[in-house]
This record gives sequence, structure tokens and C-alpha cells, in this order.
Amino acid sequence: MGKVTGFMEYERIEEGYKPVPERLKNYKEFVIGLDDTQAKTQAARCMDCGTPFCNNGCPVNNIIPDFNDLVYQADWQTAIDVLHSTNNFPEFTGRICPAPCEAACVLNVNDDAVGIKSIEHAIIDRAWAEGWVKPQPAKHKTGKKIAVVGSGPAGMAAAQQLARVGHDVTLFEKNDRVGGLLRYGIPDFKMEKSHIDRRVEQLKAEGVTIRTGVLVGALPKGSKVTNWAKETVSSAQLQAEFDAVLLSGGSEQSRDLPVPGRDLDGVHFAMEFLPQQNKVNAGDKLKNQLRADGKHVIVIGGGDTGSDCVGTSNRHGAASVTQFEVMPQPPAQENRPMTWPYWPMKLRTSSSHDEGCTREFAISTKEFIGEKGKLTGLKTVHIELKDGKMVEIPGTEKTYQADLVLLAMGFVNPVATVLDAFGIEKDARGNAKASTDFVGGYATNVPKVFAAGDVRRGQSLVVWAIREGRQAARAIDEFLMGFSDLPR
Repeated sequence: MGKVTGFMEYERIEEGYKPVPERLKNYKEFVIGLDDTQAKTQAARCMDCGTPFCNNGCPVNNIIPDFNDLVYQADWQTAIDVLHSTNNFPEFTGRICPAPCEAACVLNVNDDAVGIKSIEHAIIDRAWAEGWVKPQPAKHKTGKKIAVVGSGPAGMAAAQQLARVGHDVTLFEKNDRVGGLLRYGIPDFKMEKSHIDRRVEQLKAEGVTIRTGVLVGALPKGSKVTNWAKETVSSAQLQAEFDAVLLSGGSEQSRDLPVPGRDLDGVHFAMEFLPQQNKVNAGDKLKNQLRADGKHVIVIGGGDTGSDCVGTSNRHGAASVTQFEVMPQPPAQENRPMTWPYWPMKLRTSSSHDEGCTREFAISTKEFIGEKGKLTGLKTVHIELKDGKMVEIPGTEKTYQADLVLLAMGFVNPVATVLDAFGIEKDARGNAKASTDFVGGYATNVPKVFAAGDVRRGQSLVVWAIREGRQAARAIDEFLMGFSDLPR
């Protein structure tokens, strides 16, 4: 550790934001990262806590105390080496991870946690600026061919790890650009897509073959899942051509709200709305883009996807934005003695909320209403938990005006037809059934077919996807070669 008494001397330093009026004019990132002095001061707060719970709080097990100390010592180049040893893409997690590591920080027991995420952000941005992030092509080829289906963070991480040990990897993506939900789910103002593009170039330099616009298997008729594929490849083709196949697609089946009026024009999934704006930001032209200009927007779902819809709607120039959450409003401050070192339940206000949004909690939508087939509003009622069940509170019925409703209630499972094309056995939630065991982990019931990321664990965080991609890569390497030097 850099400074023994640092945690007593220095306060937590938060990253800054550009002013709301300025950032609403575009889709650029607006977070102001820590400068070198601020990062050193923040790193000095890391304690010699004996058992660094932050390591286990982080799904990829980042070696946090070590890179904190290196930043304090101004050894930035070694810091990025330590960070990259556990995390292939810290520029992704340094921007959009909710930082469970900070919830687990020992200092967080009775003080503000060390700003681990902001330090990670500073390290990787410095590394790119200095030219320290370089391709690491394999010195020797194994002759083994691997297909990775799905180019989100799990697929990208797995492809990179496998290519670096000499396998010939082909990364398949049904849409026109690499990145999965990183590319077409997360708004550019949270993470500009140039960060993905740089990693794509690195993957290519390391020998990964990338095939975009290729759908593996099939989608159900009438599916609302984003699909810009121009060709289709069958599961049988992949199994015949490759020595191993990794399924690493997202959990893309959005949770629906089957109440009266659901078919009205104006009720859409969030994942119909967000990908279109990202595609336009990339320079593409879309006919009939779904937009919120001048509309009264209601976002149903209080999580990150809902927050992304709020921020995008405000940038469109919505007349008003309201966000519904079916659960009661959580406390503003968690009960740390009861929750630490686990992820706490507390009220979380995002930067998008600060840009303009009315939030309603413990509210349920009963019906969408409209005229001549077009949405004009919705009927709601407040609810409460009674005897273990959510029940309506009499007298709380209300009608809201709405021109656009965005359903952002999470994702229930991966697209079933893709798993069915391979004959993959599913778990009770409809995900690909595969364990994370050290021996035989990530293997499905189908020989030489593996599954990792959201397709296996369900809707989750980018950092969990990276972890699963890395671990699946080791499992595949061991399956093909009989042993593996890849980290788990």
C-alpha cells in the first residue's frame, strides 16, 4: 500500500460530469475522469486491510490493492499490466460497471469506499494514450478451429484469450457491427463505441476472424430481437467445420407486459428504441426511426435499461419523461452493517435521472389506452406487499398521458430457437444448461459445444460476461489440448 494513513487523510473524489444543458445536445460521453494527482490521492485511500474483500466483490477478481498501490507510486505501465491480467476490457467496466468491488471495499463499512472504478478508468485511458495497449498474437498455432457465436463482452473476451494461445478463432455476430448489447444496447453517452472499435482492431491483429451480419440458427417469426443479419449459418455447419463452438450471445428476449392495449401503436420494447439510436449515431440512416421528440414518454422498468431510455428520450427532446418501478422505493442509504460486503439495496439515481425524469415507485400498469389504434395513455394503480404478495391499494388508480411507452423490465432468456438449433438442454429459466465447474465447466450436453455469458447465466453485468468468457476460453483450451495455461 502507498500510504498507511491515506484513508484517514483523504476524502473520496468523484468523477465529474459536464453540465446537463451541454450534454443533452449530443450523444458524447460526459464523464470527466480523474487526473493523475486525483487518481494518486484516491489510490492512497486503499487500506492495508489484510483481507481485500474488493477482490472477491469484483466478478473478474481484479487485483485491486496492487493496481491502487502502483497508481500511487505513479507506475502506470505496470498498473495496466496488473489490470489486464484479469480484465480484457477495463475501458468497458471502467465506464459502465456498477462497481460491486466498491460495495465490498472494507473502507465502505463506515466511510466512503475507495473510488476503484474511477482509478480503473484512469489506468486504461492512460494506457491507450501512451500506446501501451498492443496486440498479443500467438507465437505458435495449434491448428484448432473455434467458432464463437455472439460478439458481446463474453464472446470478445473468449475470442481474445483463445487466439492468444494459438487457436484459429472466428467470431460470429448477427448484427452489422461487433459488440452485442455493448454496441446496440448501451447508449453512446455512457460508452462511445470507439472503445469497442479499438478492441476489434486488436482482435483482428491477434488473428481473430470476424464475421458480422451472420445469424447462426434462426429467430422466431415476428421476433422483436434486433437482427440486421444478411446471411444465415446452420448449427450443423458450425459443428462440422469447427473443433469447438462457444455460444456467447445475450439474453435478448425482453420481458413483455401482456395487459389490455399492448398492441397499440406507441408501446415498444426498450430494445427496439435504443439500438436504433446507436445505429444512427454510427452514421447509418434509418427509415421511421422510433423517436421521443415532443412526446410524453413513460418508461416501465426502473433498472439500467430504463435509465438508458430516459437519457435517450431527453436527448430526443421529449415533452416529459416518467419512469415506473413496480417495487417500493428503496432507502436512500443502505444498512451497511447488514449488507456489507454484498451489493446493497438502496435508491440509485443515475446521471440520466438528473437530466430530467419523474420517478414513480410501487406502481403497476393495468391497461394501455388509445384512440384509433394509437396510444394516448395508460391506467395504473399503486401496489403494496401484503402476506408475501403484491396487492393493489384501493383508491390509487390513475390515468397517465403517454404518446410513447418503453418496456424496460429486463430480459427473460436467450432466444430459444438458437439453442434449439443446436439441441442445447436448457435450465428452468430457459438458459443454456452448463456448469462453471473447474473440470468440464461451460460444456453443454452437446459434444464440443460450450456456453458462457448471458446465454448461460441470464441477464447480467458486462463484468460477469467478461469473467465467463475468460473462464470458458480456458475450458475450451483444456478440452482441445488436454491442458491450459490460460488463467481462470
